[in-house]
Amino acid sequence: MRTKRGVHPSKDIRGTEGSELEGKKIILCITGSVAAYRAIDLARLLMRHDADVHAVMTESSASMLLNPEIMKWATGNDVVSKLTGSLEHIMLADYGMSDLIIVYPCTANTLGKVVAGIDDTPVTSVLSVALGSKIPIIVAPAMHEAMYENIFVQQNVSKLREKMVFIQPKMEGGKAKVADPEDVLNATISVLSNRARLSGKRVLVTAGSTIEYIDPIRIMTNLSSGRMGIAIAQEAQRMGATVTLVYGHGTSNPASDKIVRVNTGEEMYKAVVSELSSKKHDIAIMAAAVADFTPTKKSEKKIDTKLGKVELSLVATRKIIDEVKNKSKDTFLVAFKADYCVSDSVLIEKAYRKLKVCDADIIVANDLGRKGSEPGSDKNEVFIVDRNENIVHLPLESKAQVARRLLEIVAELTAKSRSK
Repeated sequence: MRTKRGVHPSKDIRGTEGSELEGKKIILCITGSVAAYRAIDLARLLMRHDADVHAVMTESSASMLLNPEIMKWATGNDVVSKLTGSLEHIMLADYGMSDLIIVYPCTANTLGKVVAGIDDTPVTSVLSVALGSKIPIIVAPAMHEAMYENIFVQQNVSKLREKMVFIQPKMEGGKAKVADPEDVLNATISVLSNRARLSGKRVLVTAGSTIEYIDPIRIMTNLSSGRMGIAIAQEAQRMGATVTLVYGHGTSNPASDKIVRVNTGEEMYKAVVSELSSKKHDIAIMAAAVADFTPTKKSEKKIDTKLGKVELSLVATRKIIDEVKNKSKDTFLVAFKADYCVSDSVLIEKAYRKLKVCDADIIVANDLGRKGSEPGSDKNEVFIVDRNENIVHLPLESKAQVARRLLEIVAELTAKSRSK
């Protein structure tokens, strides 16, 4: 193959192994890990699948671990190892400037800086801009195993999972070794192929718990963290949808095209009905944990503990999910069914019964009594059931991964129904 005039010779390999990344501009961020040298192989692999790769390096990686000239040879593009008046971080990560950011390898130091909003290196500045412009980000951590298991590092990973795609390191010989380039390539193709699958779709998502007042300061609620619903809303945005999130209470601060905050089940009911009545939604995903009961009468004053004993009379709250098809029969409805310490067969059977009652298109069933899937955890294990009783089991994995797979199924099913 002859080199084209004006094209760096290193780019001769583009598209030699596939065209999945044709036309995609990928920013490869390299931090100060001894695994930095593996970025060479990743850059070349991405190019062989037709990506245009631009390297960004921290000062430590560029001065001690990997010469920027090597990355210029590997990618055929100039390397950013310091920021100048050219505003390289804006030119690479502003709205629409690139298709994907990959941090490979990513140190614990960089993770902590991103969580804290610190952008004192070319890499953290690029990530700061990309988070604002909503360019997808893939992160592949690398460090010692003990450091990776540090509770604060894990908290940082947990926070960033809501915004980024993480590729787990391989635990070998006391090291959390960076994932293989092939694993990153597969994740890259998956993220970019999904990015437009819900383009033009309007999606309504409910998330979090609701509260029911006993008196002005005491409430009834549940342990839902809202993380599953938020992960779904954020993944739907990444896939091109316009998302409205009706959000109750939870442990995370969501980011969405439109957020409607509510407290009680009645407020969530009215918000959902209002959204469905005011505009057409292609998909509704009811992931909120709405309180099933509310006190028959709320005390207008704080109940005095000197009473010694208080009896509450409860009445069932209105079922929000039953209103979706009543308001919009063409909306693709995703229901959720949570249970506690039951068998797979019982969980699936009860979920399918709920699907038929609320006329859902699919239902997501999970058991909150299973190890790793407890309320507030970062992971989930679910069964997805459709109207024909077809079942997809997603084993225990991060809620971001569950959200991604769920929305892939939704995108596939809605595309099929549209083609009929």
